[in-house]
Amino acid sequence: MADPRRVEFGDFLRSRREKLTPKSVGLPAGSRRRTAGLRREEVAQLAGIGVDWYIRLEQGRTVSPSVTTVDALARALRLSKTEHAHLKALARDGDRRAFTREIVPPSIRRMIESLNQPAYITGRRWDVLAWNDAAEEVFAFGQLPERDRNTLLLVMTDKQRRKLYGAGWTDIAKGMVAMFRATHDVWAGDPAFAELLARLRQGSPEFVKWWEAHDVRGTISGRKTMSHPTLGVLNFEHTSFQANDDPALKLVIYTPV
Repeated sequence: MADPRRVEFGDFLRSRREKLTPKSVGLPAGSRRRTAGLRREEVAQLAGIGVDWYIRLEQGRTVSPSVTTVDALARALRLSKTEHAHLKALARDGDRRAFTREIVPPSIRRMIESLNQPAYITGRRWDVLAWNDAAEEVFAFGQLPERDRNTLLLVMTDKQRRKLYGAGWTDIAKGMVAMFRATHDVWAGDPAFAELLARLRQGSPEFVKWWEAHDVRGTISGRKTMSHPTLGVLNFEHTSFQANDDPALKLVIYTPV
């Protein structure tokens, strides 16, 4: 059975290859092309590796590319810093333990409860694990079943959350899908991630479209404007931090602006 992480590695290579043109990498256009992007042999040529070897990588075969090969592929495919880091993460033989829901230490719970601005803690799978009163007033996490307290699931499949972000929903949601892609691929094949992915696919046609593009991006701070049904228009600046107690835990804070 194919290693799910290797499958994602190959799919990511293919998605980046199809976004390039010969002109963008300094190659002649040549004869008419039946498919979008570069040919596999052109990527292999640019990376300085064998065509058969590249094909095996793109097919998700159980092969282990060296750091040098991964770096050469990143240069050939003109990957961004974030994309390069993602490719390296997928190439590593990582921890194969099954995902388990994280536990928030009492000290971190007390810290977010002391904050006046909305704040909450998420885990690797983006499950909301703890939040304060200000976050409850805005996001109403406590009114949801535990299995539904997931930031990506709520933004993509909950109609009320979609209304909350108004005209800005598309940019916010698309960006979140790309950020989650970077996390998911490292956990590809894990039952907990597979279950969440199935719910997202079933509940959102936009998610399916953006997911297949296989774009990745890092976590960034920014601003969000929300149209809350009882609080009115809210403008926030949001940022996130990793916890030293457990790097899987992420603190998200919304500061009114």
